[in-house]
Amino acid sequence: MSIDEIKKLDVKDRIILMNDIWESLEAENDAIVSPLWHKDILEDRLLKIKNNEATYISLEELKIR
Repeated sequence: MSIDEIKKLDVKDRIILMNDIWESLEAENDAIVSPLWHKDILEDRLLKIKNNEATYISLEELKIR
């Protein structure tokens, strides 16, 4: 199915299609492998939170970035 065909669907059918795609990806969850550097970054962030060294920004500030 092409993007042009998808755009011709009404909103309800596109949402159903999107849900079907997500379900198909979840079924293949083992095939999706995150790179090791993702784990390193998450561990670093958790350590900063644990040590009260994490910095946070507001949603409004994030939208500006």
